[in-house]
Amino acid sequence: MNAPAGVQSVAERLAAAAASLSQAGIPAAVRLRCEDLLLDVGGLCVAARESDYIRALVASVDGGGPCTAIGHAGSLRAEDAAMIGGTAAHGEDFDDTFEGGPVHSGAVIVPAVLAACERFQLDGRAALLGIASGVETTCRLSLVAPKLIHKAGFHPTSVLGAMAATLGVSAALGLDRKQTVDALGIAGSMAGGIIEYLAEGAWTKRLHAGWAARIGLHAARIGREGFLGPRTVFEGTHGFFFAFAHDREGDFEALTRDFGRQWLMEGLTFKPYATGTMNQPYIDCALRLAKKGFAAEDVAGVLCETAEGYVHRLWEPLASKQRPANDYAAKFSTPFNIAVAFVTGGAGFEAFSEKTVRDPRILALASKVRYVVDPNNPYPKAYTGHVKMTLRDGRVFEERQPHIRGGVHEPLGREEIERKFRSNAAYGGWDKARAERFLQFARNAFDGPVDLSGFRG
Repeated sequence: MNAPAGVQSVAERLAAAAASLSQAGIPAAVRLRCEDLLLDVGGLCVAARESDYIRALVASVDGGGPCTAIGHAGSLRAEDAAMIGGTAAHGEDFDDTFEGGPVHSGAVIVPAVLAACERFQLDGRAALLGIASGVETTCRLSLVAPKLIHKAGFHPTSVLGAMAATLGVSAALGLDRKQTVDALGIAGSMAGGIIEYLAEGAWTKRLHAGWAARIGLHAARIGREGFLGPRTVFEGTHGFFFAFAHDREGDFEALTRDFGRQWLMEGLTFKPYATGTMNQPYIDCALRLAKKGFAAEDVAGVLCETAEGYVHRLWEPLASKQRPANDYAAKFSTPFNIAVAFVTGGAGFEAFSEKTVRDPRILALASKVRYVVDPNNPYPKAYTGHVKMTLRDGRVFEERQPHIRGGVHEPLGREEIERKFRSNAAYGGWDKARAERFLQFARNAFDGPVDLSGFRG
């Protein structure tokens, strides 16, 4: 139902809540989380910089401009820098996630806000306000209509990220409430991102985070100039949630309730493995089973309890998931994730390659993995894992993981996040000296000018 004249729309309430934030009012714990995100995103951008998909994206844009794509030589237009950074950060599915969505925030918000700050010579305080407000909005948007966006065939990170990036960039640029509402209305007509990449492992999911970052930056700039957008963009008869969730009756209070007082982003998950979010707990189970003293060839069958919401993305069609089309498709196959973790003992970048997706031992084990839907699975409030292996001699081994590691129940500390950054930077070809310079930058980024020019190339 559209908001009557004189009654605040959802976008107006969100803009008002965001306007109440100030750099000085950002809690210390939230600032630390923003530093963690900056560090995680930076390392992932470097790790992916020589990948074929990032090479293709860089070749598609014209050089020149005041902005930086971390790890790449030369300078770029702001929107192009945001797009390349977001795509690189999300490209290997090793970026943060929100247990409750699921949705990725850092890969969208951080590149968008950094590009805005470089373009308009904003300082670290503006960057902090933009990142904090944008990431918090991402988390909250994911609670408005849980599971429905995925079910409708869209990628929540892409569609929700476009709106949240718009809010974050608007906050960094200091847009007033009317300009912010217009920008959100504009972004609603720009957002998109279908999940057909699941069919054959196409690269479009990788682009979703970068495209959402680009939309957020451009929509905020258009809104700042007085271009009118619909104020009922979220809840309207033909609005955002009607389009992408096929439902206009979402929990819109979740978007603004205690905004700026309760920070959901403090509970972000930093992934320990370079693969899809819901596969992470299954990998933990597989790694524990691999230490039980039996080999993949000893396994007669594998049965996993799973959530109904996982099936169409991670389990079906089962024959295709047991034999993924390529290394990227493998990241969205629970059978493959279980098998590669058990056989290789890990699930980092090397676990998802054209070599591993053709490995006969891994594929033989993956072909034995099946599932049963647990009607009581708590998804999306929690991401769980369960793997039961029955051996040829009749013995049964079973493991459960009640939550995703790296999240609220078992968070990664700053030392572990820094270790992950160093590993990703080294994987992408940075020497230790440059990696340490970026670490120092991330620790102090919100206290001075935002200058990324030292991290080009």
